[in-house]
Amino acid sequence: MNLVLMGLPGAGKGTQAEKIVDKYGIPHISTGDMFRAAIKEGTPLGLQAKAYIDRGDLVPDEVTIGIVRERLSKDDCQKGFLLDGFPRTVAQAEALENMLAELGRSIDYVINIQVDKEILMERLTGRRICKDCGATYHLVFNPPARPGVCDKCGGELYQRADDNEETVGNRLEVNMKQTQPLLDFYSAKGYLRNVDGQQPIEVVFADICELLGGLQ
Repeated sequence: MNLVLMGLPGAGKGTQAEKIVDKYGIPHISTGDMFRAAIKEGTPLGLQAKAYIDRGDLVPDEVTIGIVRERLSKDDCQKGFLLDGFPRTVAQAEALENMLAELGRSIDYVINIQVDKEILMERLTGRRICKDCGATYHLVFNPPARPGVCDKCGGELYQRADDNEETVGNRLEVNMKQTQPLLDFYSAKGYLRNVDGQQPIEVVFADICELLGGLQ
C-alpha cells in the first residue's frame, strides 16, 4: 500500500502514522528522515542537500525528488510506504506521480486527518512545561493536579512562546493556505480520503484501518 498522510499541526498525524506503520509493516518516510539518511550515507544527492541546508537555503525540488526516488527504491518499500511531510506543493505532487509511474507504482490513498481550526487551537495552545524538570502537561488532555504547578517536582509551569494563540493561529493559517491546493490536486485525482480526526485516537485509527482493508 502506497500512502500519503496529511493533516494540519495538532491533527494527530504523528500518532496515526506510528499506528499505521506498526500494523501494516510499511516504512514511515518523512522528508527530514530522508535528508538525514542521504546525508549520513554520503550519496551525491545527500551531499547536494547538505550544501543547501548548511547555507540555510531551501533544498530545491529536483534534489528533494531525487532523494525521495532513492528512498522509495529501497527494499523496505517493496510492500509500500507512508509518506509524511512530502509532497508539500502541487509541483512536488506532480513530480511524485511521474516518479512512481517510472517505478511502475502509484499512490493508493492520500489520507487527510481533518480537525476544525478551533479544536486545533485548543490542542496546540494548551501545552504547559515545567521550568524545573521539563515535564509536559496539557490543560485539557493531561492537566496538572494543581493549576500552574508540576505534579512531579512542584516547579512552575509555563507556556512556550510558540504555543501562544497568535503564533499558533498564524501557523495554522499558513499551513491551511499551503495544503489546500494539494488537497484539491489529490481530490481531482481521486486519491483523497478524509478522516474525522476529532474522534478518540483509537476510533480515528479504526476508520483508517477500514479504509485500508481493501488494499491488503
